[in-house]
Amino acid sequence: MKQCINGAVFKDMIINAATSLEAHKQLINDLNVFPVPDGDTGTNMSMTINSAVSPLEQADLSSVSKLAELTASALLRGARGNSGVILSLLFRGFSKSVRGKDELDAMEFAQAMGEGVEAAYKAVMKPAEGTILTVSRVSAAAAMQSASANTSIEDCLAQTIEAAKTALAETTNQNPTLKKAGVIDAGGKGYLYILESMLAALNGELYDRSAIGTATHDKADFSAFDDADIIFTYCTEFIVSRENKKDPSKLRQFLSELGDSIVVVDDDEIIKVHVHTNSPGVVLTEALTYGSLLTVKIENMREQHSETTILQDSDQPAAPEKEFGVVTVCAGEGLTSVFFDLGVDQIVSGGQTMNPSTDDILKAINRIPAETVLVLPNNKNIIMAAEQCNDLTSKNVVVLPSKTIPQGISAMLVFDASLPLEELTETMSEAISNVHTVHITHAARDSDFDGHTIYEGDYLGLLDNSLLATDKELFSLFEKVADKFQSLNHEFITIYYGGGASEDEASEVLKYFSEQFSDGDISLINGGQPVYNYIISAE
Repeated sequence: MKQCINGAVFKDMIINAATSLEAHKQLINDLNVFPVPDGDTGTNMSMTINSAVSPLEQADLSSVSKLAELTASALLRGARGNSGVILSLLFRGFSKSVRGKDELDAMEFAQAMGEGVEAAYKAVMKPAEGTILTVSRVSAAAAMQSASANTSIEDCLAQTIEAAKTALAETTNQNPTLKKAGVIDAGGKGYLYILESMLAALNGELYDRSAIGTATHDKADFSAFDDADIIFTYCTEFIVSRENKKDPSKLRQFLSELGDSIVVVDDDEIIKVHVHTNSPGVVLTEALTYGSLLTVKIENMREQHSETTILQDSDQPAAPEKEFGVVTVCAGEGLTSVFFDLGVDQIVSGGQTMNPSTDDILKAINRIPAETVLVLPNNKNIIMAAEQCNDLTSKNVVVLPSKTIPQGISAMLVFDASLPLEELTETMSEAISNVHTVHITHAARDSDFDGHTIYEGDYLGLLDNSLLATDKELFSLFEKVADKFQSLNHEFITIYYGGGASEDEASEVLKYFSEQFSDGDISLINGGQPVYNYIISAE
């Protein structure tokens, strides 16, 4: 029986955990109850922990302290979505606890787990039971109890796993939504995979990373393409997981009608794509019919946006030349243009289905020559990742609570760089709070949610991120949206179309809402956003 974990074993434990999450990410994703395509828990946790694999493999370090610090740093920068951020916080607290230690015994390991849980709970404003937080807290308590009995490190971790299994089973009863669906928490399940793979590594069972499509594939080299004569504005690169039997050759055919410089490479696990197109939103929407988006990068190749291309690799903060700058998250050429026109300095490509990492947001922040950078996440699952940036840059970072694209746009409409910071953030936050947003999309799976029986392919209407209504017919759903809008105090309605919606259909939608609200100010904008056919704001 091992009494201690040394640096080599710790490295194997983390790499084993990354391999396990990558192999099981779709099983974790499938536990998500809500039927809307989203930045799924398994994908986010896998991409977060896999960001540590390459640094660990290259590290010539022998102490647990240094390797834990390296792991925590990589996870913090690679954190995606709320589940990924919480995972990174668990490892950050763990790393602080083991600082200066070359090896860990059972008690030191248990104490580090406890400090990780404490760090995660402190960072979450309203911790909810029945989540990864619950599972990590219960398992850490079990680790302390076991270690106090002078058990071996293997026995300590084994008892920790048993406690995690019990806690995970209880999440079904702790969360009403999970209980109704009859499933366990996805994040908690991911955490259990981590613990189990750590014990396997401790016992010398190392998983074969080559047997799965890991999140650390080498990126295709597209630098040889000649962009001298730009016909298509957006260089679009992405990786989509293969989750059905749909033939990738159909994707090549689809892309050939929308752009050039097309490269499509596929294997059993993923499809990797490069294309120059004027319609990246349409491209990404089609890609989602093959599986979940794993990575996305969109760059505007024209000269007028040469200084604002998305997701460049500079880590050094730009010297301040002005007081305020703004970073926003969005996807879709129309939405990108709107934000640039309103004065946003940097766009991070992302949103629903493709949560950017903390590092993605950090790079955009650092490239703005401003003392204070305001961040508009425009998605509730991106806010926590953005908030981690403050500890990683010399710039003052203020994350505003925008949870939808229209909220971000309304905030920019009142942006005034002449105001003091406190007044500016209050003004923009107030604008955010005055916006109600409806998202229209298709159900990604059959589901029984919040009293609604939902079938794959149904239209879904989400009001302020809660399910409003479902319908098989689009305009029947719009009737329910209009009825709800009648009860809201609003002066303006804006309709952003994308997600495969045609211009002719969008014109009919505009006509419908104009008839329903003849006294209102109603606008139609081609947002080009993926996933959502329509995003409609009332303010």
